[in-house]
Amino acid sequence: MAELQRAWDAGDAVMPVDQRLPAAAQEELVERMGASVVVDAAGRHRRRGGWEVEAGDALVMATSGSTGDPKGAVLTHTAIQANAMATSSALQVDPSTDRWLACLPLAHVGGLAVVVRALLTDTPLEVHDGFDTAAVEAAARQGATLTSLVPTALARIDAKAFRAILLGGSAMPAQRPPNTVATYGMTETFSGVVYEGWPLEGVELRIQDNEVQLRCPMLLRTYRDGTDPRTEDGWFPTGDAGALSDDGQLSVFGRADDMITTGAEKVWPVAVERVLAELPAISEVAVVGRPDPEWGQAVTAVIVPADQAQPPELDALREAVKAHLPAYCAPHAVELVGELPRTPLGKAQRWRI
Repeated sequence: MAELQRAWDAGDAVMPVDQRLPAAAQEELVERMGASVVVDAAGRHRRRGGWEVEAGDALVMATSGSTGDPKGAVLTHTAIQANAMATSSALQVDPSTDRWLACLPLAHVGGLAVVVRALLTDTPLEVHDGFDTAAVEAAARQGATLTSLVPTALARIDAKAFRAILLGGSAMPAQRPPNTVATYGMTETFSGVVYEGWPLEGVELRIQDNEVQLRCPMLLRTYRDGTDPRTEDGWFPTGDAGALSDDGQLSVFGRADDMITTGAEKVWPVAVERVLAELPAISEVAVVGRPDPEWGQAVTAVIVPADQAQPPELDALREAVKAHLPAYCAPHAVELVGELPRTPLGKAQRWRI
């Protein structure tokens, strides 16, 4: 944290690098993002070929890579402060009684946002070097009241130990504790800006051609390569499909390019995954569309079985889905795998499945 503050005091921007990446991948990321200085255990090292940031830039955050190669979102001090203040207001954070726990990777927005919220609101903070069930539960016993998790981590702890838990990073579980908050956001907004479908203060939502778009002070200034993804009037096309209710609550269906067209029907993978994930025979599942000469795309369940010796049968999966969704959503095929490719925050990398 001291290095973060030093860089900001000097007018520099910071790019956290995931130390779990192989050395070659770290160097490639540093090169692609145009970093000028590398800080590691051995000290500070100036690099050739880096390029400057603009005044007011605070962070260059690599996007999750869930849809391909990561991009560098350039976030200003104004943007990250807007996120921290809106989040703290929504959660009614009281620095005299609350304490944040950061246990997600700090190289990703879900972890670093916790740190920044605490720093900007003078709220006590505890930082862990990654998620560990015993350490997280110990932190709660010792006074941590707020944290941010992904659903896979939530399932491993006693959620009641915290006053509130922000959830993001992947599809929400069908059943979850009442003190959890389903968030919607992205690296480009410095984490969640929509809580339980409702936008935080200062956040505008609209649907254009079935795509979720948002406009808010938390948005990135640009990508590191100089491209600005915003429209001329400041709206950010998220690439997610969704809808707004009559009173303005957002429902997100999934990535627009993840939608499966089978015959003349449209199938959202997330809806099918939610049904299948509840089955005891399934440990992990991703639903994708495979090319099919008859249907165009065949709904396919890619499954990590709970018991490799007794994998679920296709007929049982189809019946389970048809009990909750239209029959055309039922999978036509099953593929068994040992694990699903995921980002460090637990998002399935569909483009690799």
